[in-house]
Amino acid sequence: MSKFGELINTQLPVLIDFYTEWNEPSVSMHPVIRDVAAALGDKAKVIKIDVDKNQELAEALRIKGLPTLMIYKAGEMIWRQSGELDANTLIGIVQEQL
Repeated sequence: MSKFGELINTQLPVLIDFYTEWNEPSVSMHPVIRDVAAALGDKAKVIKIDVDKNQELAEALRIKGLPTLMIYKAGEMIWRQSGELDANTLIGIVQEQL
């Protein structure tokens, strides 16, 4: 959990994709997340977290539906949504936080 705190405690927006490899909507978001990361470059951090490997964190954040996307800035969650989004929508949401 302390590593998670280090990840999100930055002035850059941090987009986190909580996923699993067995969840079809999660898997279909992989290329979208890649595109978002490429488009944002060094203006934001994009992180993928496998909930199967990070169950304690997923429980603490009450991750129920997958994929769950969150944006943190300066250690605070400022946006959260479960379900799939397209790259342009996601890029726009992150850019609003720059």
